[in-house]
Amino acid sequence: MLKVEQISGGYGHVPIVQNVSFEVEQGKVLGILGPNGSGKSTLLKLISSIIEPTAGNVYIEGKLMKSYSAKALAKQMAVLPQLHANAFSNSVYDAVSLGRYPHQKGFFSSWSKEDEEAVENAMAQTGVQKYRDTMMEFLSGGEQQRVFIAQALAQCSNVLLLDEPTNHLDIAHQKQILDMIRKEATECGLTVVSVFHDINLASLYCDELLLMENGQVRAYGAPHEVVLQEQIADVYQAKVSTYAHPEMPKPQITMMPDPISQHKPVVSLEQLTITHDYVQLQTEFPLKVISSAVHNAGMGWYNTFLNRSVSPYYNINDVKEETNQFLKEQGFSLTNTVVMLTAVEANLAVTRVFSNDRFSVIVAVTAGVGNAVDATRTYEQEYKPYIGTINTWVIVNGKLSDEAFYQAMITATEAKTKALAEEDIRDAQTNTVATGTSTDSLLIAATQHGEEMPYAGPITDVGKLIGRGVFETTVAAIQRYKQSKI
Repeated sequence: MLKVEQISGGYGHVPIVQNVSFEVEQGKVLGILGPNGSGKSTLLKLISSIIEPTAGNVYIEGKLMKSYSAKALAKQMAVLPQLHANAFSNSVYDAVSLGRYPHQKGFFSSWSKEDEEAVENAMAQTGVQKYRDTMMEFLSGGEQQRVFIAQALAQCSNVLLLDEPTNHLDIAHQKQILDMIRKEATECGLTVVSVFHDINLASLYCDELLLMENGQVRAYGAPHEVVLQEQIADVYQAKVSTYAHPEMPKPQITMMPDPISQHKPVVSLEQLTITHDYVQLQTEFPLKVISSAVHNAGMGWYNTFLNRSVSPYYNINDVKEETNQFLKEQGFSLTNTVVMLTAVEANLAVTRVFSNDRFSVIVAVTAGVGNAVDATRTYEQEYKPYIGTINTWVIVNGKLSDEAFYQAMITATEAKTKALAEEDIRDAQTNTVATGTSTDSLLIAATQHGEEMPYAGPITDVGKLIGRGVFETTVAAIQRYKQSKI
């Protein structure tokens, strides 16, 4: 649909954009990225002939763009510039209606039902119908932006060029506009090229990305090929971290600010307290955590950790709501507390510290084994649900990579399974050695200070401490639980 071939140009004799080439198929969305001054907006102006290129060509549907008349080109391509200077006042309806000019034989002398439908539809898509009789100067910047997008949509062109379409918009309207543009591309075959300031939005909504650097193409491809941590950091000269979007196969970035303090936080056993109701760890600083807890599971940053003891007959329809109520009654923050449940009395928990000359690991375990199961044989039997009884905390006074967090979970689980074998804990249904209980829970946390440890497998330095620590602490916790039953 749109082909840009070796295009160059700028202002006067300054070649802002140099030798840029790309193609956009019908119904696809291309996002143009790059830091300020990289040539993003200039490239869009060259493509739309707002600035005459000094070299290269642009093709629409295989036809050289400069061979189109101005009006014929307007039917093929709509442009939403970054800034709009209002030379005269218009109502919203009149401003959007200007998008129909390319379809008129005379200036609105042939206004048709099709024109009216296009304008009404564009206003509905962008949510500006309620402003139809309002003068443009009385709208906010975000509201004006939506009107201009409606004007471009009313033009009903095959190609839409946008320069930062979400500028001035709050997140709700950003989503509304980009969802609408994405829908037009997917369902109606609209071809879109858009400059983005926000890398995350571009990654979410675009099929391909073009990353500009100093007027040239640094990278071009699918979002996962362009939004690379080292590449983005190099082009933007900013420290960033990439991660996967939680619901879409698209990369996202987050800024990494310079550390504010040189203070090195350390978690100690003294910060662990045990009451009748729970084992608690309270820190003055947040720890990075990954867990299978019942409250605030997954990865995040938290200060408070509870391994809550409940009755073996605990049977609540809405565990999350009951846990929320418990936290409120006890005065804990809902958003800053991780909670596990165990049928083991809190005072049966075993807590220990393991260290080498570089870092230390704290391990806390509650280990009731009355509902032990062999995970390799559970498919053979029907098991009654019980509250999990082996809950494990591993607190690392050090910095783990994301990969190390996951490896630490594997290392800790392997060590727990070995402890069950050592104590000859068996699945009551199959009489085979148990691998855990029916609903065990695991938490790995780290202070995230010091030199980063990229791995935490069983033969790494930190993995050795985790493996030994979880094994020895779990064995001791099982033995303490057994003694309590005598």
